[in-house]
Amino acid sequence: MVIKILKNFFSRIFAGMFKGRSNLVIGFYGPPNGGKTTLANKMCTDFTGQELGAVSKIPHETREVQFAEEVKFNHKGKNMVFKLVDTPGIATRIDYEDFMRHGLREKEAKKRAKEATKGVIESIKWLDDVNAVVVVLDATQNPYNQVNVTIIGNLVARKLPVIIAANKIDLKNANIKKIEAAFPEYEVVGISAKFGKNIEEFYESLYNLAKK
Repeated sequence: MVIKILKNFFSRIFAGMFKGRSNLVIGFYGPPNGGKTTLANKMCTDFTGQELGAVSKIPHETREVQFAEEVKFNHKGKNMVFKLVDTPGIATRIDYEDFMRHGLREKEAKKRAKEATKGVIESIKWLDDVNAVVVVLDATQNPYNQVNVTIIGNLVARKLPVIIAANKIDLKNANIKKIEAAFPEYEVVGISAKFGKNIEEFYESLYNLAKK
């Protein structure tokens, strides 16, 4: 009996020691065209040698949840293994006419709008299965909007560890400080997923987030 109690005790200790270091599920969330898949592709290329998904200037290019299983993260001697979950962009309103403005025909636009709506629902459902979240925001856009409030509200309710990747800092009108002011409770890391700028700092923050 004593041996069993001690065994369970030490099992809990070791589980706590390695919690956040391996077999994590990390979700990438954010509004459409913020750069989630571009960042996911950068990470997957760095650590697996393969990209995860397609990107385009048309909103909601990612309309289904995409996964990279057992990504072996190795950064400056720091190691962890995680599952990367790249989710469709969260939106409070999806109108097929928005797709038509990007040159899609009505039939295809309606199909995309339906798929994108389904993707948003799946994204929210996946919050029940992730251990930590990277919120990817376009640093050139105003962070004070209903979509971001919806995303952050869901994360707060679930008490998930979060970092915010303020993407597209390569653009002149990027404003990281505005994002920091909007979400002071979270760490904000300015990056350019497209060009890999500040990606080392992001990886450091991601590793620290995983340890929480």
